[in-house]
Amino acid sequence: MTLQVPANLQSAPFIQRYPANPVLDASKVPYPTALVFNAGVTKFNGRYVMIFRNDYGSLAEQTIEPHHTTDLGIAYSDDGLTWTAGPKPVFKMHDEEIIRAYDPRLTVIEGRCYMCFAVDTKHGIRGGIAVTDDLEHFEVLSLSTPDLRNMVLFPEKIGGNYVRLERPFTVYSRGGQDRFDAWISESPDLKYWGNSSLLLAVEHVPFANDKVGPAAPPVRTDKGWLTTFHAVDIDPSRGKHGWEPTWKKRYTAGIMLLDLDDPRKIIGMARQPLLAPETDYEIDGGFRNHVIFPGGMILEDNGEVKIYYGSADTIECLATAHVDDLISYCLKG
Repeated sequence: MTLQVPANLQSAPFIQRYPANPVLDASKVPYPTALVFNAGVTKFNGRYVMIFRNDYGSLAEQTIEPHHTTDLGIAYSDDGLTWTAGPKPVFKMHDEEIIRAYDPRLTVIEGRCYMCFAVDTKHGIRGGIAVTDDLEHFEVLSLSTPDLRNMVLFPEKIGGNYVRLERPFTVYSRGGQDRFDAWISESPDLKYWGNSSLLLAVEHVPFANDKVGPAAPPVRTDKGWLTTFHAVDIDPSRGKHGWEPTWKKRYTAGIMLLDLDDPRKIIGMARQPLLAPETDYEIDGGFRNHVIFPGGMILEDNGEVKIYYGSADTIECLATAHVDDLISYCLKG
């Protein structure tokens, strides 16, 4: 029996959506596209950088082209608010085995920009890690075994190793249904990963009954690693909430605080969502409505935290909050 989640989930009272949302959509990309979302965002070489998922199709006709057309585009900003998309996509994977790469996440470690991404293949979904120094040429360092996705890297080594959050697909062992949790693993070289353990399970999150997993890469604060996650609830009674015949899921964003020295320890977690679908552009007119998925989080020097999120699997948006409010929200949980 599926646990019921309250229908009226609300965002945290202190978080502010950027009034000019979306910060990036198909109309701002100088080549054909329909959906621009689930971007990774970071500061790199003195400016804000966004690498976004780009799905081709038609907004007017509400159609999407085959998966193999998906690629990753890039956009730049001087202030994190106004974005200019590059003239062409910067990353794509497609061959006899690989269908597409998508859902990028960006982390700068020791002056290099690393990108985690998902890879659809004919034999399952793999998680990839690439590195770039110029945002034009990407070296793929590793691809996981199926099925794994939503990987994000911590921005520094912890205990001498690289650390990542991830979401495995444990379908067979969970009764053949969605029941996906957030895990944590480490690596000496970003290629070979192990020492994996469960970090956050669905049953730990009051506003999820289907799956939880990583969202934006964690941010270091004095109190711990500020870490967003995606939380999904499913309601079989939901009908058409997007382009598809039915869409029964809702994605919200949660937030937790992990120990700086041992991120396998959750110091605190908000018991309510950080962001829940509320605005017109989050609940109506998109490919999959009622979806919020953070992919980038930047802590500014003045304490403001910029949280970039995909909305309705269609556009890229921004919300802000003060770091002290976010930490307090976690600890109260």
